[in-house]
Parts: sequence; structure tokens; C-alpha cells
Amino acid sequence: MNILKLMIDFIFHVDEYLGLLIQYFGIFTYVFLFLIILLETGLVITPFLPGDSLLFVSGVFASKNILNIFVLFLLFFIAAVLGDNLNYSIGNFVGEKFFLRYGLVKKEYLEKTREFYKKHGKKTIVLARFFPIIRTIAPFIAGIGKMNMLQFFVYNVLGAFLWTSIFLFGGYFFGTIPFVEKNLSFFILGIIFVSFIPVLIKSLFKKKNEKEFV
Repeated sequence: MNILKLMIDFIFHVDEYLGLLIQYFGIFTYVFLFLIILLETGLVITPFLPGDSLLFVSGVFASKNILNIFVLFLLFFIAAVLGDNLNYSIGNFVGEKFFLRYGLVKKEYLEKTREFYKKHGKKTIVLARFFPIIRTIAPFIAGIGKMNMLQFFVYNVLGAFLWTSIFLFGGYFFGTIPFVEKNLSFFILGIIFVSFIPVLIKSLFKKKNEKEFV
């Protein structure tokens, strides 16, 4: 319970915790930041780790010359690419045999997944970057659906570049604005809320369609 409380507190007060990391670990803070993004994008069991907000807040710290913006960009970009590749590889390795063997998913659903990623895999991998939870699950499912590896890599790199650039440099340029600096906690909550809106909308429409079907 204490660990869960700490994780929730970390997500909503990522600016405070980042400040503590810098204070106690100095240059090794870059290692922690790299690992957080790697795990957040690379393992389906860790979608709760901060992604968008961490990039934005890191950019804010860089705008104050506390962190180096170019080092951050390189580390976050590499971590994001490696994370999705790891997730894809795990899904590809586990494959449909595992799910069919234990009756976790019907074969017809796996075939639909494969067809979906053939038609929409490219844009899915890019757009998924901007939505929490989906960002973590999409590459895993792409691996299960046997999406073309080269295609996945190309759009993984593109998505990672766009995601890292928008949030990191967004924090870097907006972080110098006094209003943003004084109300950073509210901006973090706003980023988290806005990021989850598409997920909530999709969930509501799904429930509505299920009720109409019934």
C-alpha cells in the first residue's frame, strides 16, 4: 500500500521528486530518467509510470539550466525507441501460441488483430505515443499481431521523435514563462488529464455501444 501511495504521489508531483533526484544523485539523475521512460514504454506491467509529464517537467528544469536539454532529448529518444522495441519483441516472442494454449484469447481475435495492424499499424504506433496506457500496450499487441518488423521500427522511431520533441521542448520553452513556473503542479495535472481524455471517451463509447447492442 505504501509503495502504491508513493507511486501515485510521484506521478502527481513529478516536479518535486525530480528536484529531489537532482539534489541527491546529481548527474546520475539522467540514468533514472532514462530507466523510467524505458520501463514505461517497454513493459506492459508498468504503464502507470509518468511519461508525458516527466518529459515536460524535465524540459522545464532544462530551461533553468539545471539539466541539459540535448542530453535529455537524446536519452529520452533512445529510451522511447528501445522501450517500444522491447515491448514488440516480448509480444512477438510470446506470440499467439501462448494465448491460445491457455485460452486467454480466441483465435479469431488474434486474426483480427493481425489484420488491423496490417492496415492501420503505422499510424497506430505513431499516435499511440501520445496516449498513456495505450502507448505501452500498442507495441506489445503489434508484436503479437506480427506487424512487419521493419515497418514497426520506422514508425516507432518517428513516434518517439515526435513525442519526445513535443513534450520535452514544450516544457523547455514554456518553462521560462513565470505563470507556468508558478503553477507547474497544475500544468502537470492538466497534462495527465488531457492525455487520458481520449481513453475515457473511447471507454464511454464502448460501454454505450454494448448497452445498445444488449
